[in-house]
Amino acid sequence: MRRTLTSFPRRLLASAREFSTSSEKIVASVLFERLPVVVPKIEPSVYAFQEFSFRWQQQYSRRYPDEFLNKSNSRAQGEYQMEYVPAPRTTEADKANDRKRLYLLLYGKLHGSSDGKLVWHFPQKVYDSEDTLRKCAETALQSVLGDLSHTYFVGNAPMCHLAVQPAEKAPELGYKQFFFKSQVIATNKFKIGKCQDFVWVTKDELLEFFPEHAEFLNKMIIS
Repeated sequence: MRRTLTSFPRRLLASAREFSTSSEKIVASVLFERLPVVVPKIEPSVYAFQEFSFRWQQQYSRRYPDEFLNKSNSRAQGEYQMEYVPAPRTTEADKANDRKRLYLLLYGKLHGSSDGKLVWHFPQKVYDSEDTLRKCAETALQSVLGDLSHTYFVGNAPMCHLAVQPAEKAPELGYKQFFFKSQVIATNKFKIGKCQDFVWVTKDELLEFFPEHAEFLNKMIIS
């Protein structure tokens, strides 16, 4: 029974590919997400409660002698506060309008495109002979990054799909685009290749690149 369930998606993809025409290509795209590191500003009520909890615990905590803590040589007795200056929430990237931030977009030739026009697009690949659509999406992202050790694909199934209608003059350019979400894990920088340029954009900036699909992408990306 397990073998039957496992092989069902493969048979489904194989049958879909067998009966599809040239105008019904299947494309696996990756929404590659780099989650923000800066946490939101704490609400005043939450900050007041945390401050109260800290002071309440301090009055019942054990007090150690200065000799044990080795503080008497560096500071006056009782002055143990650290000189902490929080980092600014407005970073240099914000000031310089650096768009290499959240979602990855590539500038180059689309896979399977016959005209060779350079456009902005997601990391993607036309489904060929991979076992699953996720494998196809992993291949698309790996071709750009070179390594998937710092990536995490959220689930095996696509998060949504978009049917791109072909133009009257180019009916072979129609395809069905399946989106997979992948996230950056334990790194801040990637060596991105096989494209003319790339940007990391916010959700609002992403919609500016695809105005014809803005409503679809706005529903797809939950922020």
